[in-house]
Amino acid sequence: MEPAILRDRFEDVAFTTAVPFSEDTDDVRRDALAKNLADLYDAGARLFVPCGNTGEYYALTDEERISIVETHVEATGDDAVVVAGAGGSVREVTGLAAAYEDAGADAVMVMHPTHTYINESALADYYHEICDGTDLGIVIYKRGPEISREVVIELAGREEVVAVKFAVNDIREFAQTVEDAPEDVTWVNGIAERYALSFAIEGATGYTTGIGNFIPEATLALFDALETGEFERAREIRRLLRPLEDLREEPGPANTLPAGNNVPVIKYGQELAGAVGGPVRTPLRSLSAADERRVEECYERIDGATLER
Repeated sequence: MEPAILRDRFEDVAFTTAVPFSEDTDDVRRDALAKNLADLYDAGARLFVPCGNTGEYYALTDEERISIVETHVEATGDDAVVVAGAGGSVREVTGLAAAYEDAGADAVMVMHPTHTYINESALADYYHEICDGTDLGIVIYKRGPEISREVVIELAGREEVVAVKFAVNDIREFAQTVEDAPEDVTWVNGIAERYALSFAIEGATGYTTGIGNFIPEATLALFDALETGEFERAREIRRLLRPLEDLREEPGPANTLPAGNNVPVIKYGQELAGAVGGPVRTPLRSLSAADERRVEECYERIDGATLER
């Protein structure tokens, strides 16, 4: 898919998909994943991001990652866009990108760098080498200060870079980065529904969703309200969804680290909605019984609301 077309297609809700595992977590349940994806597509999802953090990227093998991307391509329609996550060394990212391209993916999202030691100019070189090593569109995923504004701006000037997923809760930094960067790239709010309004006002024309895995109609209704400038309607929907996002940010059981609930909330929500969530793999842990009840309460409120598109 041509970069210009991909940039346009990123002006949408990007569904970062969860992966259903077998009860012992040894295997990916491809049949259940395919059913989940088909249901999301039928609900209106058209932009899919497998093998991201919602998809437990670092708990997967490369073989599983490729298989998951194949399932996404097979289970969604010809008009769907599949953007698969890849991280690690340049060789690992470009190797996965080649396999993803063979599977039918449209773009690769380069995961936020996890290297212990980083040189800023060499990090730019890292991304340039990845751009040079694949024919797929590139999405830069920024989750922290390791990718500086200067590096983002430099990379945004490349034709291959079709979108920047900005997943840092710093609207001031986002606004200044958008102001300073080339105009062609698409800006994606990577911290989902809670701050969709603020980021949209400052230039984000798309956003990612995790809770869309089990309430797709609600997040698509929010996007429609933003796109048509119905900001009061968008605020109403945002207020309805925010308790789920707040719960995802909490540590969860036997944990002092933030956001341990992130993926477990999604997987439990999928079960409530009739999809297959399944267990999480370590280093995550399932929700506590109290948090399960909170998800149930949130889901009942959202399910009972009128959110036609």
